[in-house]
Amino acid sequence: MVCVGVEIKQTEVTDADFTEMKQFVRDYLAASVEAEDDGGRMRWYPWHSAAYRFNHILNVVDLAEEIADAEGADVDVVRVAAVFHDVAKLEADQDVHAEAGARVAREYLQSRGAYPESFIEEVAGAVVDHSYTGDLADVPLESRCLMEADVLDKVGANGAVLMLLRMGYESRTHMDAAKMVDRVLERGRDHVDRVVSDTAESIAHQRLKRVRWLREWLEMEVAEMDAAGVTDR
Repeated sequence: MVCVGVEIKQTEVTDADFTEMKQFVRDYLAASVEAEDDGGRMRWYPWHSAAYRFNHILNVVDLAEEIADAEGADVDVVRVAAVFHDVAKLEADQDVHAEAGARVAREYLQSRGAYPESFIEEVAGAVVDHSYTGDLADVPLESRCLMEADVLDKVGANGAVLMLLRMGYESRTHMDAAKMVDRVLERGRDHVDRVVSDTAESIAHQRLKRVRWLREWLEMEVAEMDAAGVTDR
């Protein structure tokens, strides 16, 4: 049966292909840590480990797919760019890790499968764009979906737990938890101000609501809670 007037988009990336990409990125991150002279840059600090970085990537993939699907972006471009966006994070300096990641993505896609060059360049472009600090309205839709997802992973319960985990490394007590969670709220509001799409904004507000609940529960339950510097909630 032929559907006249309906454009059927061929899927560029199969689920099996995508599973292989994820495994490649996981292995690449692990190898980056093992190759460091000191046995791993700040491996005691969880978000500088290969395990944390890969988990962050998976989080961003899920968020990016949700945003891309709702906003009408090319989901294949977005999810592939998402899985590669931090592949070079543990081996390259922060200010060039996006460009390094784009090179890895481009080489991978060119050496595996028969992906169109236009598709490869869209993916590489989104990976490069993800470190852009300007207005998200200025970048292509696929880049924006990735960037919004990357921002949103730092908002919500995940961001709060990471901030509380940081307390242990700074020798803080649980009585400082409210102040630390306030930092998550402050940063979360900044991120909400930056996102453009209705989908990303809705996700951000849901996540901030969870952090506000946690903040209120902490103040209710911890007798000597240090609430100095509390922000307007």
